Amino acid sequence: MSKKNKNKPKKVSAKKERYSKFHKEKSGTLDINFPDLDEDQQKRKKDDETKLEKFLRFSKNPPTKEVVERRAKSKR
Repeated sequence: MSKKNKNKPKKVSAKKERYSKFHKEKSGTLDINFPDLDEDQQKRKKDDETKLEKFLRFSKNPPTKEVVERRAKSKR
């Protein structure tokens, strides 16, 4: 078996070459610019976030009736 010639350029398939013009260059980072909010909108956004945070923090599922009764019975 012979050694491969490393200096030999790789073949580019005709299909890739033909359709390369349709592929756009894509950057790896997303550029997201949020619109500037006026004071009223900023205040409303902050209030909404605090309400949501409180809701998620304190709204746990209460234990079922059977569990509450069992705990009360075991404490007697």
